[in-house]
Amino acid sequence: MTAEDDQLRHAFARVRDEVGKAVVGQGGAVSGLIIALLANGHVLLEGVPGVAKTLLVRSLSAALALETTRVQFTPDLMPGDITGSVVFDPATARFEFREGPVFTNILLADEINRTPPKTQSALLEAMEERQVSVDGVSHRLPEPFIVAATQNPIEYEGTYPLPEAQLDRFLLKVTLPLPERDTELEVLRRHSAGFDPRALGAAGVTAVIGAAEIAAARASVTRVGARDDVLGYVVDLARATRQSPSVRLGVSPRGATALLAAAKSWAWLSGYDAITPDHVKAMAVSVWRHRIQLRPEAELEQVTPDAILQSILQQVQVPI
Repeated sequence: MTAEDDQLRHAFARVRDEVGKAVVGQGGAVSGLIIALLANGHVLLEGVPGVAKTLLVRSLSAALALETTRVQFTPDLMPGDITGSVVFDPATARFEFREGPVFTNILLADEINRTPPKTQSALLEAMEERQVSVDGVSHRLPEPFIVAATQNPIEYEGTYPLPEAQLDRFLLKVTLPLPERDTELEVLRRHSAGFDPRALGAAGVTAVIGAAEIAAARASVTRVGARDDVLGYVVDLARATRQSPSVRLGVSPRGATALLAAAKSWAWLSGYDAITPDHVKAMAVSVWRHRIQLRPEAELEQVTPDAILQSILQQVQVPI
């Protein structure tokens, strides 16, 4: 690792500190968002209402000198409301493309499962290809570009579950738990002292890095090495998900490459020149929990993807 790498890692540590001025006790979710940013991936945030999913993304955006757009997904939202559309301009007597909110650096897709599949699918090309095609013309999205989507895991009335193809576009699925007592007490202390989640500037959250630093960090992440035995470990884990008796559809090769990318980002943040099995194990559940489909009998027995993945991590031999 070079001195520049150390400076970049210090900068991302400052991002965590800035987010901590507004969000308490969600360090794992903050790390997930930073890893997705480094790995050029997207994040699905899942948690019950009131655990700071939206505030977390807004705080991260405030700590980055990037353009951010929030879209509240509703049942009447149309694809053009996200991607943009071609409109007639009377002043020029020509049809022109007007960019939608997806033309940003960080797109906060709030309650993404409340909009119909037709509108959900409007994000597929943007998430995978980093472009939007309208009337046969492709429009590139700015760099960096990530989607941070939120959804509620318990309220299903009026929702449209994301199809497997779209879930697979998310690098990570991060669950936000209810806080411990001490953490919740700190939340109340801050609100009692006048904290307003709608005014992050008043909370002191300021931008500390921008697109140039993110691009440099991404270039450093790509230089993180991976031995053949560690790559083989990733493959063995992926194959084990396909052979599990509780799983109907296991992790695909794209899921394996996603785990590699996330492990590299975590290794770089931790100051390593190459990934280790520990980095793979640390990221496996978050990267794969939304990529496996359970058999109906497993769901009836209330088996969870997290439990299956933890079992596989214990059973598959770790390279020495």
